[in-house]
Amino acid sequence: MAGNDLGSLIGSLLGSGQSGQSGQNGAGKILGALLAAFNGGDEATAASSNGSPLSGLMDRLSRSGLVEQAQSWIGTGENKPVNGAQIAEALPDDTLKKVAQEAGVSTQQAADEIAQFLPKAVDRLTPNGHLPQAHSLEELFGARRS
Repeated sequence: MAGNDLGSLIGSLLGSGQSGQSGQNGAGKILGALLAAFNGGDEATAASSNGSPLSGLMDRLSRSGLVEQAQSWIGTGENKPVNGAQIAEALPDDTLKKVAQEAGVSTQQAADEIAQFLPKAVDRLTPNGHLPQAHSLEELFGARRS
């Protein structure tokens, strides 16, 4: 799946609204690049044991001390917030740099956008309180195109 297509899908998942780098479309591009990094990435960003890039990302955040926040986004209750500094600390430097480069923003802006929009995206991708068992980005978003 092309990065722009994934970014558009995530942008639409986040809902319509302002466009541009600081709106949902920019966030979709950033989150698309982030999930792509966990779709068969290296050891630092490898998908989890169920093969899902979203599960791999959630595992990475949980192992980095954001377990309560990550679980709240998956659960059916209120989403606990994170900030850009927490995201920057949780993600490998190379991953954040690559995401920022692909989205055409600074690493700080990428971390801030991830912190702002990732909780909402994960919440929408897990309406029943469980991570999807998709093994690729195509599977993860293919079922949500309707």
